[in-house]
Amino acid sequence: MLLTTIPGVGYYVALLLVAEIGDVSRFPDSESLCSYAGLIPVVWSSGGSTHHGGITREGSKWIRWALTQAVHVHIRYESNLTRFYRRLAKKKPSQVAVMATARKMLKVIYWMLRNNEPYHPGPGVVDPVHRVS
Repeated sequence: MLLTTIPGVGYYVALLLVAEIGDVSRFPDSESLCSYAGLIPVVWSSGGSTHHGGITREGSKWIRWALTQAVHVHIRYESNLTRFYRRLAKKKPSQVAVMATARKMLKVIYWMLRNNEPYHPGPGVVDPVHRVS
């Protein structure tokens, strides 16, 4: 299965994601998929000022659950997503960094399914299968 090439995504999580997402071509872009999963921030504006809050939590709770579980495992490996998480976790609470990384992972999943390609951990990563100490 294509999604199991992502470290942290096992067979059952991949199966759940494919079942919940369905045909990826029904989403025009990765942002639409993130919106479907409820991983976009709440935005409200008044009097010319715009405020961003937490995630909307509208949409599939199963996608959000599966991605957060996958992120917790994925950050043990070295990849661009791990570097993103660590950079964000220095400035924000851990759960905020996990949700942001889950959103980024969902965007990666969108393009993997769209282009039918396996996961690429990014430049400078020798082997994503071995754990980082």
